[in-house]
Amino acid sequence: MATTASWISKRPNYCGGDACIRDSRIPVWVLVNFRRLGGSEADLLRSYPSLTPIDLEVAWEYAAAHPDEIDQAIRENEAGEESFVE
Repeated sequence: MATTASWISKRPNYCGGDACIRDSRIPVWVLVNFRRLGGSEADLLRSYPSLTPIDLEVAWEYAAAHPDEIDQAIRENEAGEESFVE
């Protein structure tokens, strides 16, 4: 399996600098939050057909190694959603 460092793409001008799977625009925090909300890996693979089981394994490894970063990204997204609600 590829190492997490080579599988995760993190660039300041790409997806807001969030850690993404490979060169996709799928942030790791999105996958983690999907799972926290009760989605299964099978659901994720159906919802994101470009992902593979290895992508998810690497995402979980990255999230475990960077929990503060992932939690912060989820909080920022949730705060952004609240500003759109009237």
